[in-house]
Amino acid sequence: MEATVKITAAQVNELRKKTGAGMMDCKKALVESEGDFDAAIDLLRKQGQKVAAKRSDRDAAEGIVIGKVVGNKAILLNLSCETDFVAKTDGFIEFANNLLDLAFANNVANAETLVAAAFNGTTVSEAITELTGKTGEKVEVSGLEIIEADTVVAYNHPGNRVGTIVGLNKAGLEEMARDVAMQAAAMAPVALNKESVSDEVIAKEIEIGKELAIQEGKPEAMAEKIAQGRLGKFFKENTLMEQAFIKDNKLSVDQYLRGADPELTVTDFKRFSLGN
Repeated sequence: MEATVKITAAQVNELRKKTGAGMMDCKKALVESEGDFDAAIDLLRKQGQKVAAKRSDRDAAEGIVIGKVVGNKAILLNLSCETDFVAKTDGFIEFANNLLDLAFANNVANAETLVAAAFNGTTVSEAITELTGKTGEKVEVSGLEIIEADTVVAYNHPGNRVGTIVGLNKAGLEEMARDVAMQAAAMAPVALNKESVSDEVIAKEIEIGKELAIQEGKPEAMAEKIAQGRLGKFFKENTLMEQAFIKDNKLSVDQYLRGADPELTVTDFKRFSLGN
C-alpha cells in the first residue's frame, strides 16, 4: 500500500532551511520519513555520514585560517575543505567563527578537544559530518593553536589563507606584536629562534652544507666549517627572531623588539597556511 502522506513545498523548504541540504534530498527524506521532521533530519544526517565516509580520503587543502584574541589568549584555527568555492560561502565562514568562539568558551586545549565539544545540541564532530553532507566536500579542523602571554595578537591576512598569532612577554605592546605577526605571516619562519630548531633539522642542514661545499670543489677538511657558516645563514633566514625585520631590514626582529625594551621578546608564535 502506497504512503498517503502528502509532502508540501513549504515542508520541503522548511527542512531545507533547518538543514541546508538540497531541495530534492529534503523532499526524499520527508517522503521516506512520512513527513516526520525529526526522522527526516536523521535521514539527512545519515546521508551526510555516508558522504563523509566517501570523502575521508580526499585532500582538504582549501578552507579558512582565522585567529582571534580574547584577553591574554590568542587562538588560531584552520578549518579545511576541498575547494575555495565552499571556503568562501557564508555558511562555512560562519561555522569557522562559531568554532573559534566555542574554543574560547570551552577553554579547549587542542583540535581534538574542540572536535569532541558539545555544539548546538550535538557535537562539533557531528556538525562537521553534517557540513560534509551539505557541501559534498571533506571538512575537518586541520589545526588549532593557542598562545597565552602578556601581549597577544592575531593577524588574519586578507583572504584568510594565512594567519598568525604572536605572544610578547610585556603588556600593552599590541602594535609591535602585530608587526611581528605580519612578519611571521610574510616570511614563514620555521622556528622562533635557533635554540628551538630541532637537532634533526640542524643535522640535515649541516649535511646539505657539507655536500654543497664538496660539490663546489672545497677540500673535505674545510667542508664542516663552510657548512657551519651556511647553518648560520639558515638561522638568519628561517628563525623569527633572527630574520631581517620586513619594515627595516637593517634590523633583525630581535633588535627591533629590544630597541623598545632590552627585555622584550617573543614568547611564542604560530602560523597556518592553506595547503601546508
